[in-house]
Amino acid sequence: MDGTGLARRVVEETAHRAAEITRRTGVRPCLATVLVGEDPASVTYVRMKRARCAKAGIESRQISLPATTTTAELTETLRSLSLDAGVHGILLQHPAGPHIDERAAFEAIAPEKDVDGVTISSFGAMSFGLPGFTSCTPGGIMRLLDEYDVELAGRHAVVVGRSAILGKPAGMLLLARDATVTYCHSRTRDLSAIVREADVVVAAVGRPRLINGEDIKPGAVVIDAGYNPGNVGDVDFDTARTRARLITPVPGGVGPMTIAVLLAQTVDAASRQLGTAGENTG
Repeated sequence: MDGTGLARRVVEETAHRAAEITRRTGVRPCLATVLVGEDPASVTYVRMKRARCAKAGIESRQISLPATTTTAELTETLRSLSLDAGVHGILLQHPAGPHIDERAAFEAIAPEKDVDGVTISSFGAMSFGLPGFTSCTPGGIMRLLDEYDVELAGRHAVVVGRSAILGKPAGMLLLARDATVTYCHSRTRDLSAIVREADVVVAAVGRPRLINGEDIKPGAVVIDAGYNPGNVGDVDFDTARTRARLITPVPGGVGPMTIAVLLAQTVDAASRQLGTAGENTG
């Protein structure tokens, strides 16, 4: 499953919508990215997002805070950005550090600017099918499944992982499409046996090659949302691809779609805040 190609098309569509918003209002959609510390992986990821913003015609504002930043200082920064009319979307790059209460920080982001889909409000809206923003990686997964015409109704989907911004929302989005969803996690007994029953596998646990080819039901669809050192996913790609009907590579699968959805949701947010939502921008 080619996430790179699909992400390119999503970004091109997003760039067109951003240009139309700017033409109508004179304002460029703006994404503010908050980075705490100088973790090399986070710095690289933020730089990548800024480059994608430029391609999509989105203004990128980066706020770099020292590693010594406290939770109170971080939440104050996020609240300030939430009140800034020139900012339409806010991204807190995570992990923000072991000393930071990330949940408190996420909740300082105004729901209408939560384009990364990390707040409780966003999760609730997504779970109930109400207007709001999805977590970007699960949102990208759903777009990939749609692109490849994967039928979900009545299918057994197994989500391996239960994080608040990946595993849990991925399962809720699959449930909303009438899939039968099983969540697995670090305390699941006989994980392999459960995965072997899955028509769709979403691996999102952050353990390299946890799932191998023998765990995959012949003809299943495998979404590997894991990213580990050495460009290794949570699924052993070489063995799993011999049994899966469709499978995402790492890199080049879910990763590019995460950023594409972030940009698309930033433009959605700008459209709503600037009063162009519902207008024909095509």
